[in-house]
Amino acid sequence: MTDVPDKDEHGARRDMAHAHSAGRRTWLLGACAAAAALAFSSVGRLGASFGISPALADSPAGGGLDAFLALSQHLTARTSFDPVLSKRVYDALCHADGQFTQNVAALNTWLQDHGGVPSDKVTQTLQADQPALARTVGAVMRGWYLGLVGDLPHVQVVAYERALMFDPVKDVLTIPSYCRDVPFYWTQKPAGA
Repeated sequence: MTDVPDKDEHGARRDMAHAHSAGRRTWLLGACAAAAALAFSSVGRLGASFGISPALADSPAGGGLDAFLALSQHLTARTSFDPVLSKRVYDALCHADGQFTQNVAALNTWLQDHGGVPSDKVTQTLQADQPALARTVGAVMRGWYLGLVGDLPHVQVVAYERALMFDPVKDVLTIPSYCRDVPFYWTQKPAGA
């Protein structure tokens, strides 16, 4: 046994617990990002296999909110979005990137010209020729699926419980949170028991 004071022992335990907690947070963030990527890639493949493709022929000109929604529909294979959340994501993306509206217009034009590119391959295809547009695709997907806009240290949370990454599992999993009820709620008998 060593002559280490209790304070140091407890401090070492706290440091070890903190390191474990940080590791779990890192793993959880990676798992959520992987789930979002998986959801994005599988939606694109399913839509392609059933001959479903969003109509970009009617994409609004320019890079306004309507053009952003048309782009989002193509990238996510969704037919509609919550109007309040759509405006919040769009405004945050415009604020984070001064070229965002121009890039949205350019992406809608590019997608019209390259209509056969599946949505899960758009970023990969754009990366070689137009990396700025590929980054915009990533920013849009990150905004919708993770609810985050911007880069460190200026990341803005625009959605949490309504982020699209939770949709594939919403029927079986509760959205992670710090606490689902009051502290020690599990120790109390349920009502009517």
